[in-house]
Amino acid sequence: MFRLSDLKNGAKGIIQQFDDNDAKVKLMEMGCIPGEAVSVEAIAPFGDPIAIQVSGYRLSLRKNEAMHIWVEVG
Repeated sequence: MFRLSDLKNGAKGIIQQFDDNDAKVKLMEMGCIPGEAVSVEAIAPFGDPIAIQVSGYRLSLRKNEAMHIWVEVG
């Protein structure tokens, strides 16, 4: 498993878990639910923010938010 914040542009995976309970609620409200497919669509020049495709829409996350999401790549 990898942190979503560590994935490169174009990488795809399945959300597995979160490592911060406070961030978990916020991320789940935005559609980042365990078992959901996610793909990295774009990364800003300095690495923050990260645009991802999840739950049928594009979502922009700060790197410190994405680091709490663990993804199975494969």
